Amino acid sequence: MGDTTLTIEDFYKQKFEAVPEGFSWDEAHFNIFRMDEDPVEKKKGPVRYTRKDFYKIALVRGKCVFHYAEKRFELDGDTLIFFNPLVPYIWESLHSGKGVFCIFNASFFTDNLHTSLRDLPMFVPGNNPTYALDDTQSTEIERLFEKMISNLSSTYRLKYDLIRNYIIEILHFALKLQPSESLYQHSNANARITSLFIDMLERQFPIETPDQQLALRSPGDFAVRLSVHVNHLNRAIRETTGKTTSSLIAERVTAEAKALLKHTNWNISEISYTLGFEEMAHFDNFFRKHTASTPSAYRVL
Repeated sequence: MGDTTLTIEDFYKQKFEAVPEGFSWDEAHFNIFRMDEDPVEKKKGPVRYTRKDFYKIALVRGKCVFHYAEKRFELDGDTLIFFNPLVPYIWESLHSGKGVFCIFNASFFTDNLHTSLRDLPMFVPGNNPTYALDDTQSTEIERLFEKMISNLSSTYRLKYDLIRNYIIEILHFALKLQPSESLYQHSNANARITSLFIDMLERQFPIETPDQQLALRSPGDFAVRLSVHVNHLNRAIRETTGKTTSSLIAERVTAEAKALLKHTNWNISEISYTLGFEEMAHFDNFFRKHTASTPSAYRVL
């Protein structure tokens, strides 16, 4: 485990023991790799990753098991996967080693999207980042990756503009696979309040440093920010989701606690602090209530 973020420079040193010629921290960056040509992806056994400072999109073929934050995914077939910076993941197995993936930093899309990449559903922490594809869909996605590979090796002056368009096409392809209600404005006030609450909750994550602390921890905190009475917020959340405001907050805090315990070497008191608990005993009781395990026992599982 480690509490550092893997940079693009670290990525190249890890995989190829050198960074590309002319690499610059301050510039937009993009690259693409076939998995059967990637020296790290071909290694046997688990490959452990930390949080990163770049995005990744992968088309994976065959059986694959990986852990994304606190979730475990078992995949079989062709799958499109989106990896959000700062959300840790671990490959448990990748039997076939077939597929392709691209990496890029946020600067690569500066002024090229109408919304932030981080706000797109496939990159929002807590959402499912995997999309199972049928043969036709897989062929279409593979065609876009192959176009990126072809253009990247070309001398065409505007090749990166084309590559951005291919990535945007993949993003729209995935968005069309989302349930339609997640793509449109909500039709009533309660649904709108719930959407704003969930967005405000998610924007507090992921926790990046031991010095960071959650600002919003209670239904009352969120109600003040949303300029509504806390009873109004609670009714809206209950009507829209069937859950209480407190339970939704607790679920998200528990998920982040699991990720921090598994993917950082911060001590438990530091994790307790970042999640807004004044006393480590309060964090221990909270975690035990929601997981039936202590933080220290969960860390060594």
